[in-house]
Amino acid sequence: MSTLDQPRGIAIPLQAPPVPQEKPGEVQDVAPAYEAQGVWRLAFNVFIQHRLAVVGLGIVIFMTLFCFVGPLIYHTDQTTVNLNNNDLAPGAGHLLGTDQFGFDVIGRLMVGGQTSLEIGIAAALVATVFGVVWGAVAGFFGGVIDALLMRFVDVMLAIPSLFLLLFLAVAFPRTVPILILVVAVTAWLIPARLVRAEALTLRTRDYVQAVTMMGGGGFRIVLRHIIPNSIGTIMVNATFQVADAILLVAAINFLGLGIAPPATNWGAMLSGGVDFVYDGWWWLIYPAGLAIVLTVVAFNFIGDALRDALEVRLQKR
Repeated sequence: MSTLDQPRGIAIPLQAPPVPQEKPGEVQDVAPAYEAQGVWRLAFNVFIQHRLAVVGLGIVIFMTLFCFVGPLIYHTDQTTVNLNNNDLAPGAGHLLGTDQFGFDVIGRLMVGGQTSLEIGIAAALVATVFGVVWGAVAGFFGGVIDALLMRFVDVMLAIPSLFLLLFLAVAFPRTVPILILVVAVTAWLIPARLVRAEALTLRTRDYVQAVTMMGGGGFRIVLRHIIPNSIGTIMVNATFQVADAILLVAAINFLGLGIAPPATNWGAMLSGGVDFVYDGWWWLIYPAGLAIVLTVVAFNFIGDALRDALEVRLQKR
């Protein structure tokens, strides 16, 4: 064989590098968990790391079930006065005794809790919705509109809240819808100021400017971009609004200007029990006071955790 006929080399076919096979029980390296999760999943994970917030959420759930499901299990008469059973000490027939009108205290706590939670949550919802729209419009449009709207807020803030509440409670009938509106009248001012501050920042963002240049209407931008991107501030403030509303309702009823009998709430129960504080009848004071304190503290714990969970820096950590 001549040198020209001899092969100069051996052709080796090109092959892709072998893909490593995952062995049973072996976990491959993945991106950090926070990067793979959505924003709301991340917020949930941060929220449940707050033990006090989880405890607070449990208290709110317990109070809700106690007030709204409890009467279906623990039946009591909360409309007929029975002076033959008034001021009974806690015992087998009445686990927390009876009040000065013969009403079972546990049943009274349930009925009173329904009114307190309904007024507190509904007033916070009304105040939050109205305040958010007011503040978003003022912050986005600015100029004369902002000046007029926020000067009205300043005037309202200059009036003592308790004085305004007492005036409205006396001027209007003492019903649950009226009390909701009365509490909401003073509660919407804070969310209005907070959302206005958010709107002043958000209106300079690129996506808002882009929508404006494309001809998007101002109110459409407020509803579709400003308010949704302020949801963190809104949710946190709403939980504090519920706690403040429950305290305001208790204060109004403690002064005797709340909901008219035979309806009641925790503030009215506390007000009625104070007359017997020196008689040693603790069951007329402590249960209602403890219910108010636990519920308000629980909502505050939830608000603190939501503030951390929805904070942008925590979402990106």
